[in-house]
Amino acid sequence: MIVIVDERELVTEGYSSLFDREGVATAGFAPGEFGEWVSSAADTDLRSVRAFLIGDCREGAISPRQIRDRTGAPVIALSEQHSLEHTLRLFESGVDDVVRKPVHIREILARITAIRRRAHEEAAYTEVGSMRIFMDGRDPEIDGEPLPLPRRERRILEYLASNRGRRVTKTQVFNAIYGIFDEEVEENVVESHISKLRKKLRERLGHDPIDSKRFLGYRLVF
Repeated sequence: MIVIVDERELVTEGYSSLFDREGVATAGFAPGEFGEWVSSAADTDLRSVRAFLIGDCREGAISPRQIRDRTGAPVIALSEQHSLEHTLRLFESGVDDVVRKPVHIREILARITAIRRRAHEEAAYTEVGSMRIFMDGRDPEIDGEPLPLPRRERRILEYLASNRGRRVTKTQVFNAIYGIFDEEVEENVVESHISKLRKKLRERLGHDPIDSKRFLGYRLVF
């Protein structure tokens, strides 16, 4: 999930729509609401956040260092001012990157992946047995051949790969894929997506690489 902070609701809604086309869940906040949320949100909710995008906010309304106290997710500033002084002030405030608008959503996603890779939190891809699972929106490969997947199934596989070695609950998967504030989608939809994903992986691999235990959640295995 990507969190977008901007004083203009139309902007947060616009970005949410664009990210949704890429199969990426979002949550939009006004600056005042965001400060209260980030200081009180549960750790499990913050672990679902892939990055924070900070748009037009009153100076001093958002503290990247406050975000850093709670999570290591990248903080990216979206700037409409093309001046060196403004860009330097944003970096001095603690953001990880400054992106000048207009910018394509895929460029933002590529920057997020690059920042996380440099921070040793996320590689460009993860290999699980004969699977190569990319973190930049590309379909996974099995024995070097692409496996086309619908965007939700692909994002679930990416999320499982990014948490390789530990189990994730159905709630955590849902929050990462649909966002923590999406009340229009039932959490049980995760089971349906995972069932379809397992079937496709089983057909190509000859075995089921997703281990599940009731009440404990899911994890990828060799």
